[in-house]
Amino acid sequence: MAPRGVGVGGAESAGFSEIPVRFADRSPVSRRLLVKPHRAREPAAARPQNRTLFVLNVPPYCTQESLLRLFSQCGAVASVELQDRPGPGTKPEAKKSKFFSRKPAEGFQVAYVVFKKPAGMMSALKVQEPWVLSPKEHPIRTGLQKWIQEYSSGIVDPEALQSDIDEFMKQHDKRVAELEAVAEAEDGVPDEEGWVKVTRKGRRPGVPRTEAHSLQAIQREKRKRAQKELLNFYSWQRKDAKREHIAQLRKKFEEDKQRIAVMRAERKFKPY
Repeated sequence: MAPRGVGVGGAESAGFSEIPVRFADRSPVSRRLLVKPHRAREPAAARPQNRTLFVLNVPPYCTQESLLRLFSQCGAVASVELQDRPGPGTKPEAKKSKFFSRKPAEGFQVAYVVFKKPAGMMSALKVQEPWVLSPKEHPIRTGLQKWIQEYSSGIVDPEALQSDIDEFMKQHDKRVAELEAVAEAEDGVPDEEGWVKVTRKGRRPGVPRTEAHSLQAIQREKRKRAQKELLNFYSWQRKDAKREHIAQLRKKFEEDKQRIAVMRAERKFKPY
């Protein structure tokens, strides 16, 4: 099957090389992995352009382990990234729980294979012999076996899950206790403006406010009062200007009505 945006006949014109792959040794049908050196306008450090191979048309049942095993035949592989579509790499999110995994892929994927040496990438571009994705030594589960495996992995042991929850809550309580300890250490200590933080546990005795802090607080209150008076004055000025503008519009409207009435009265029938 051809990848989205690249036809089978246009693979070579797009700069891709083809690697034939079969699912098993006895599979009569083979697919084509389309590969080419990875090129990007803004290369990422995790994908060096002289060692990264861009792979299209990866079947949904193909895993990172199987791709690592296949491309390791060409040279030592540093990493393999599987994505739903081409794009910049995203940092894998840390798994919050070992009991739940991400949703499996539903369609064909793309991959970025990073070799440890450039020779490995060049060797992969010259592969002609078909590769087997699911050999006897490393079978890929499909069909009924895959469904049974997914169902079995979805059954969670309640005791193990409870143990994992207890450990998570233990770490959470530890972090909360550390934050509360930091808040208590800062409680009662005035900041640079002389204000003392008050928490729900009540105000605690702290450093007494100095005369300089008191003067700063008085000046701050004066500025707030002056700003409030100025804001009220501007509000009254805007209302007065708006009222005057409306009166001018009404006066102009009456004058226009009178002028139109005079023009209608002076209109006469003149056939010649």
